[in-house]
Amino acid sequence: QQPQQQQPQGAGQPDGKIAVLVIACDRVTVRRCLDVLLQRITPEFEIIVSQDCGHQPTERAILEYQSRGVRLVKQPDLSTPAVEPGHAQFVGYYKIARHYKFALSEVFDRNSYDSAVIVEDDLDIAPDFFSYFLAGRKLLREDPSLWCITAWNDNGKTDQVRDSKKLYRTDFFGGLGWMLTRTLWSELREKWPRSFWDDWMREAAQRRGRASIRPEISRTRTFGRIGVSKGQFFDQHLKFILLNEDPVNFQAEDLSLLYKNTYDAAFLKEVYEDATLTTAADIQQRTSGTFRIEYTGLQQFERTAKQFGIMSDNKAGVPRTAYMGVVSFWHNARKIHLAPARPWTGYTN
Repeated sequence: QQPQQQQPQGAGQPDGKIAVLVIACDRVTVRRCLDVLLQRITPEFEIIVSQDCGHQPTERAILEYQSRGVRLVKQPDLSTPAVEPGHAQFVGYYKIARHYKFALSEVFDRNSYDSAVIVEDDLDIAPDFFSYFLAGRKLLREDPSLWCITAWNDNGKTDQVRDSKKLYRTDFFGGLGWMLTRTLWSELREKWPRSFWDDWMREAAQRRGRASIRPEISRTRTFGRIGVSKGQFFDQHLKFILLNEDPVNFQAEDLSLLYKNTYDAAFLKEVYEDATLTTAADIQQRTSGTFRIEYTGLQQFERTAKQFGIMSDNKAGVPRTAYMGVVSFWHNARKIHLAPARPWTGYTN
């Protein structure tokens, strides 16, 4: 049975609870994830663990938390999925996409939650994780130009961030702790991909010009070196991401500045009028301040990003964390906007 598309936001669960959907498989270290979630959870949230893989030690570990309100659902199809020609080595990604579809359907279609935060079983969370997502739900309800809230900053290493209160709009879907609504799920459900679901989410056909909210300092950090990606990305990058330890009460913050009709003009003014134009070579002479370094095309972006140690790749033409093509980060005491030369005509692969 399909959910009613026209229900008002918040009409699913009578008490308006937000689901925390933990994606689990065969790692008994899910205990670490559940321990910190339960330590920090607030009354607006409920935890559901969706387990794939049929791994009994992990199932037993999850069931230890039933008495504390954690619910377990199990993905029933443990068969090996058919894969595209040449994709035999990627079968794990097909299993993950299948599991996500089951788990999201469980939360939204069968349990009628209005919104959900997706957490994989190898994530630590910040002390203000739940405050952040409670504020995020309000933003999603009030600004139709937003489609997700993410806890993650891809350029969130210790020397690249400063301000625990700072939030940004971004065109890049980050994952690694993220929120979506039932309305968005009803849009994505029928076309959900068979593999590589996160890269699929980053395609223009799904994003449809909408943005996410991300923090300057991440509210999640992964401790899972073992997984489908074999750990190389963890060793090179993920383990260096700073987890926020300076709690912010986001319910007391004025987040109206993140609405598109306010944010865009102020952001463009900061980047293209207030910031000092410089180059990657010359900025070494500057001790502090806000600067703009311009690029033309993704190849130049990649070269410049590598000079500063930020993520240099893109997905569907969108650099990680970019908004209107601009990637913002700290480098020592300098705030840098790596920005496309104007006029900017949009993202191209």
